[in-house]
Amino acid sequence: MEKQKFKLSSYVPIFLFLFLFNGIIHSQTPESISLDEARQRAVQNNLNVKIAEQDYQLAKAQLKQSNAVFLPSLQLKNTSTSTNNPLYAFGYKLLQESVTSADFDPNRLNDPGQQQNFNTRIELFQPIFQLDGWKGRKAAELNTKAADLQKERSKEYIQLEIEKTYMELQLAYKQQEVVEKALQTAEENQKIARNNFELGLIQNADLINVEVRYNEVKNDLQYAKSNLNNVSEYLSFLIGNKSNVLFVPTEKLGMTEKYSIEETELNMERKDIKAVSYGSEAQTEILKSSKYQLIPRAGAFANYEWNDSDFMGFEASNYLVGLELSWNLFDGGRTLGKIHQEKAQLEKADLYQEQYLAQSKLELNKAKRQLTDAQESVKISKLATEQSEESLRITRNRYEQGLEKTSDLLYAETQLQQNELAYAQSLFNYNYATAYLKFLTK
Repeated sequence: MEKQKFKLSSYVPIFLFLFLFNGIIHSQTPESISLDEARQRAVQNNLNVKIAEQDYQLAKAQLKQSNAVFLPSLQLKNTSTSTNNPLYAFGYKLLQESVTSADFDPNRLNDPGQQQNFNTRIELFQPIFQLDGWKGRKAAELNTKAADLQKERSKEYIQLEIEKTYMELQLAYKQQEVVEKALQTAEENQKIARNNFELGLIQNADLINVEVRYNEVKNDLQYAKSNLNNVSEYLSFLIGNKSNVLFVPTEKLGMTEKYSIEETELNMERKDIKAVSYGSEAQTEILKSSKYQLIPRAGAFANYEWNDSDFMGFEASNYLVGLELSWNLFDGGRTLGKIHQEKAQLEKADLYQEQYLAQSKLELNKAKRQLTDAQESVKISKLATEQSEESLRITRNRYEQGLEKTSDLLYAETQLQQNELAYAQSLFNYNYATAYLKFLTK
């Protein structure tokens, strides 16, 4: 039996289709974006901001529930019953206003038979004095204020994260630019080295060093492109963008305005610090609410009802009004246990507030030092870059005259690339340190 021969031509259309399909999926459309636009889109679409908004709505809903301490409750009930209980049967007839002299017959009283009653009732309860409820409402108000401040602070944090990511995008493009320039130089050196090797002007080891340098820079460029895609994708996530876009910043990486550190102090009215303070105050009110459960409550009640032997009948009606004073004298120790629990929660809240404040001061002092270090780093790295450029210029001239080794030229090129990348990184560090310090002092 003749074996079937493999034909590459039959598989070419499939390979071509898969290649084109894969290119369509992974292709990214460049899109320019400014920092202000990124901030606006993040505030509107960021998931963390939406979650914080829902936390605020939950707090508002809990506050609305606390309105029950002063608003009346109103219920409408309809109850259908059937009984042969002598007491209930006679009572139903009284409610239905259907008692006759025959109903007082002892035989009928003792054995009334089946009696039906359809009761429709409207019940009203009006709280008058619920001190524990009022303290609970006060705690809900404070928690709502705290949630509102946390919501606004989350927006500020997302804007900081947007600014940081935008700076990282600027840095990524700058890094790619530096590596592309280094790759162009490495390609030129590769051509010159191959030509010189063919002419016998350099050794094989020198050519290998040039080839190694070229491959290293080429590999660096691949990493730079991957990093650029990662940063752009993260920016898309932050602003809620779902399309496959490669963002391009409208502003290039550069040093932002100088920020004065001397007069920088921690703002005690900062939204997150104030929110923590409100949380501690709310826990104080919750403790009071638990204690006030030992105090009597007062309320007024009223109801109006209709009773009939037929369904949906409204033949007989009556009303009832009154005042209620209730006092929970002992509930098995549950209230006392809750008081001890809320005391512990209050102590925990106070300790957390103290810790949060100390940590905020620590972060502020650290941010000040980071900004100072970043300022010095910018100066040093800029000077190192300028010196590396001059060193490479001199080394290249001497190399062309045969006064320098190939390894010396490659070292000078590598040093320039590293210093350019370090300078770009120092600019990013300074810009972010400035933005972070502003965020901490808002």
